[in-house]
Amino acid sequence: MISITKLSKVFRTEELETRALSEISLTINQGDFVSIMGPSGSGKSTLLNIIGLLDSASDGSYKLLDQEMIGLKEKAKSQARKENIGFIFQNFNLIDELSVYDNIELPLIYNNVPSAERKKKVNAIADKLGISHRLKHFPQQLSGGQQQRVAVARALINNPKIILADEPTGNLDSKNGNEVMELLTDLHANGATILMVTHSDYDASFSQRTILMKDGMILSEKLNHRNVDVLVTSKN
Repeated sequence: MISITKLSKVFRTEELETRALSEISLTINQGDFVSIMGPSGSGKSTLLNIIGLLDSASDGSYKLLDQEMIGLKEKAKSQARKENIGFIFQNFNLIDELSVYDNIELPLIYNNVPSAERKKKVNAIADKLGISHRLKHFPQQLSGGQQQRVAVARALINNPKIILADEPTGNLDSKNGNEVMELLTDLHANGATILMVTHSDYDASFSQRTILMKDGMILSEKLNHRNVDVLVTSKN
């Protein structure tokens, strides 16, 4: 599904050159649940943004569903993003002025889905995620966990090929955070492909494998068996 080869990202100013990613190679197959961990500045969010087509690489190859994304024009990137990728953010990124229903519906409007079909899809996903009784509420009337469920509903509404989650429990207490991780686990069990950036070893343990990054490079990769980690590769 995702094939990355020798991917690099360099930020340049007149006085400084910063290498955020250095020849990253990575494969994510359909149905994988992968976590990316590492200290601040390790490049994990930069990598996620490039995979999500929110940023561009300086060099290397990134293929999504066998199509090369590097060098793609912005209009084509936007289309690929809308058709294939769902985002879950740490800060929820809900629109306060819109109701829960309208927040979830928004991606369908961008994709020109007819009104009757939009209503059917919104009601179905809200029921699945247990927020049907909150559709007329506004984000600020919800708990953090409920807001993240709305964000997950919005991410899933177009049936994306891959879900990108950036610190999805970062702003939640342990109870609500655990509910979100159980929700992601259920989605994965039903066939979703998930790539998650996290600082939490506990959250990472829900995934199948964890990639550790430092200084823009992949240091190691391990398989997760809920509390039993098997080291499969190590690069130093």
